[in-house]
Amino acid sequence: MSTTQDQASTNEHTVAPPEAWSAIAEGYDLYVAPQEAELANEALRHAGLRPGERFLDVAAGSGGLSLPAARLGARVLATDWSPAMINRFRERALNEGLTDTEGRVMDCHALDLPDDTFDVAGSQFGVMLVPDQARALSEMVRVTKPGGRVLIIAYGPPEELEFLQFFFSALKVVAPDFPGLPDDPPPLEFQLADPVVLRQRLVDAGLKDVQVVRTAERPVFASGQEMWDWVVNGNPIADAVIGELTENQRLTIRRVLDGMLRERADASGRATVSDAVHIAVAWK
Repeated sequence: MSTTQDQASTNEHTVAPPEAWSAIAEGYDLYVAPQEAELANEALRHAGLRPGERFLDVAAGSGGLSLPAARLGARVLATDWSPAMINRFRERALNEGLTDTEGRVMDCHALDLPDDTFDVAGSQFGVMLVPDQARALSEMVRVTKPGGRVLIIAYGPPEELEFLQFFFSALKVVAPDFPGLPDDPPPLEFQLADPVVLRQRLVDAGLKDVQVVRTAERPVFASGQEMWDWVVNGNPIADAVIGELTENQRLTIRRVLDGMLRERADASGRATVSDAVHIAVAWK
């Protein structure tokens, strides 16, 4: 068995199916995607996206990366295996009058697209958590034009994600024995957390001139409820962590988060947290 196959098999039980992503699509669109726009614009600048270029968003969710690309004047195709996520993207694009956009339901492991089609193929917090990253990256490279770019945005290590540390600290108030995240192997969300690994995955996919930039996602919250909504609607894995908590326990977590965020808040009453992110751009 290859390393990639072994990794995929080991982590198969952690993969949320399309139905699970569709179940959180409304919350993702309301609470998560709007907070991704600033990071998306930073990443698109690194990729040098220009008006009129063809842009593919892989594992797009409701458009956290593809909507900013469309606003910059790119011709955008957003793909995701969740129909509800793609419907949300289409509604957003329609409401904003972004006419040169398309949303299609598609599995990133087998893109139903011709070779050498897009100037830029990107994925923000998408390919980082699919079960066979090597295959997904290979597909992104296949559909990118020669001389085009592949853009990957992925979280850094969990200990450098403030939102996660806040949430786990609050969780341990009601569940002191909560063990935290496994590290051997880590959850799929963190398989690309090491920039050396991220760079090598892109090289292995056949890309060159790989550039990896460390930056941060900086979501802003005015209350523990806002952070709760952002976390639980950001990934179906959250339900596995909080699914058995009582309503009183959930209320306690939100109250603890309220206190933590108040200590961080500025004069407007809003708190910014900083989460380590790597932006990788590579050329075909």
